[in-house]
Amino acid sequence: MAARSPASDRRARAPDGTPVGCTISAFCSLSLDPPLVLVCIGRDRRMHDNLAAADGFVVNVLAARQGEIALAFAGRSAARFAGLPAGAGRLGLPCIHGAVARLECRRHSILPGGDHAIVVGEVVDAVHSPGEPLLYVDGVLRDSADGPGPHVFDWLTSPQW
Repeated sequence: MAARSPASDRRARAPDGTPVGCTISAFCSLSLDPPLVLVCIGRDRRMHDNLAAADGFVVNVLAARQGEIALAFAGRSAARFAGLPAGAGRLGLPCIHGAVARLECRRHSILPGGDHAIVVGEVVDAVHSPGEPLLYVDGVLRDSADGPGPHVFDWLTSPQW
């Protein structure tokens, strides 16, 4: 697990059309041309099977004050979407209101990664909003204002996005 990374929430739809999602900590940019990102998920998680069946997914980079959403999607509750402020994005997938960034992706490929799968998505839409991201630092969700360090969002605000 990454020691320092923006806390992200990944969403897709189950084969029956029900929205599904989980909190992830392993997410990064893979390629600029074409624009590809990757997320990693344990092969034993329910979300793995949903992602394998889905045509696409959304990575929502949560805002500093959205820790409750990250925790809800890290748990096992089936009511994750209850009362969640979200709307449909370009691909018709749930996008969280208030997130500092959203990357809508078509599933490009799924690669083996030991006990995890590496899910590669081609970015078809990217939206950035003002604000600081929620961070996952040494096993704890933190506001980026909690400590010194470089601006963690430089990669997303660079020209390729």
